[in-house]
Amino acid sequence: MDYEEFEKAVNTLGILTRLSKKDLKKKYLKLSKKYHPDMEEGSTQKFLEIKESYDLLCEYIDSYSYSFEKEEFLKQFPSFTNYKNWNR
Repeated sequence: MDYEEFEKAVNTLGILTRLSKKDLKKKYLKLSKKYHPDMEEGSTQKFLEIKESYDLLCEYIDSYSYSFEKEEFLKQFPSFTNYKNWNR
């Protein structure tokens, strides 16, 4: 995978911001239903493009390495910055 393939996959699925794998799957299912060859707007080529994009992005997500450092945690969960204050 190179960045051009990655960027094309992101654009194909219309991803604009951070997205969980669960949300990626929802977006994929919605688009694959819309462009399924049996549907009115269907297109075999578009359907395959969506599937390839989804597979590529799933591979990227599954291969991502987390650092398990405080900065990574705060980046992933910014609302937990003051979690110690919740118990007071």
